[in-house]
Amino acid sequence: MNEDNQNIQEELDENHLIKIRKEKLEELQQKNKNPFSITKYNVTHKSQDIKENFDKLEQKDVTIAGRIVAKRIMGKASFYHIQDSQGKIQSYISVNDLGEENYAEVKTFDIGDIIGIEGFVFKTRTEEISIHAKKVVLLAKSLRPLPEKFHGLKDTDLRYRQRYIDLIVNPEVKDTFVKRNKILKSIRSFLDEKGYLEVDTPILNVIPGGAAAKPFKTHHNTLDLEMYLRIANELFLKRLIVGGFDKVYEMGRMFRNEGISIKHNPEFTNIELYSAYEDYNDMMNLAEELISTLAKEILGTTKINYQGTEIDLTPNWKRVSITDSIKEVTGIDFNTIDTDEESVKVAKELGLEIDLKKTTRGAIMMLIFEEKVEKTLIQPTFVCDYPVEDSPLTKKKSSDNRLTERFELFISGREYANAYSELNDPIDQYERFVEQVKAREAGNEEANMMDEDFINALEYGMPPTGGMGIGVDRLIMLLTDSASIRDVILFPTMKPLLKE
Repeated sequence: MNEDNQNIQEELDENHLIKIRKEKLEELQQKNKNPFSITKYNVTHKSQDIKENFDKLEQKDVTIAGRIVAKRIMGKASFYHIQDSQGKIQSYISVNDLGEENYAEVKTFDIGDIIGIEGFVFKTRTEEISIHAKKVVLLAKSLRPLPEKFHGLKDTDLRYRQRYIDLIVNPEVKDTFVKRNKILKSIRSFLDEKGYLEVDTPILNVIPGGAAAKPFKTHHNTLDLEMYLRIANELFLKRLIVGGFDKVYEMGRMFRNEGISIKHNPEFTNIELYSAYEDYNDMMNLAEELISTLAKEILGTTKINYQGTEIDLTPNWKRVSITDSIKEVTGIDFNTIDTDEESVKVAKELGLEIDLKKTTRGAIMMLIFEEKVEKTLIQPTFVCDYPVEDSPLTKKKSSDNRLTERFELFISGREYANAYSELNDPIDQYERFVEQVKAREAGNEEANMMDEDFINALEYGMPPTGGMGIGVDRLIMLLTDSASIRDVILFPTMKPLLKE
């Protein structure tokens, strides 16, 4: 049978099963036993709680509820396995306890149905902790059959489009999102203890700023304004530093109208934080402490395995300038290259495709770094001192004004954090915005727009400040050993299926 015919047969089989399940529901409704009319069920215990506290609960009455994931019917007695939010547990159900009519009805329940069970805790002859049912009630009828477990594991498209099925069929997926919640709480706790204040800033912006990215556009009807979903919250958070807050952070969704891959989702969770009177060296120390602390709290160790590679998150991570990192990998020393023309020449010698809008020395440095160096940075590495062309919001290095006090953190060949000694000179910032506007007019959709109000804020004076952004989803990928960003986002962006 070819794949198309197999899919057609599977669809026919599923439609037949749905028809049978709907008929079962109609029979119950005709008997005034409609499960969807039940509004509440008093659950007293969860599966894992019962297993962990068996000594206290043995022979005690409990009430549990969950989805039927397996059943074994043996004449006058049956074993049903139900799955709740904590895991699975077995229930022993017999005609002697329920009576002929109720037991016959329970036997018609399908895999996927949600039931409630009242009974007492005991161990079977095989020493399995179970519930001896005295009463069973159908709480919700599953009209669609669940996919086979192994099919569910392989069909990633189904898993991402219909996460509810993924969570039912693959319980380990639920563990990832429970761990995600713990990571988010731990990040907040860590920063709160450091004296940072969590704040909220606008998601709808008149000017998209704070990052080099293409924004999503929308329209505000009442104000008749073209607006943008935020690509970063940097410029608002720095306004708060101007206003007198010393340490602020915000964790939330950002939106960038860019590609989709295992590393990128158009909407993603990011955290940005700013600390007055600190610089990018302080941000390096903070990033190192935060991530190593998360590893210890969530995984119990700073030596983790990510996709088959051991990563050592123990502090004292490598710190290297972008110039030296390029030299280490390619042998090219940008300390000896001063012109744009020389830079373009070495890039061509490396066989790189050059964007004609980005041919400055700094832009070429970034191209070579991204194409040749990033993938080699497996262990935690702070790459520092980026070109000024690529860092419009960053202070220049006093030793070389072509470079800035900026770093990016790389682990397993991917960027995890981006941080600056923040530019607080309003005159310099205005001039850099002007250059960004020129780049935008030349066709670079990712270049920053002019933000007059932000310049106005800086003119009131912003103290020396260190700032950092961390990609939270990527960090969760690392700490849950997840291969794709879609594995750590409950409902990732997907293209709608075309209806035939």
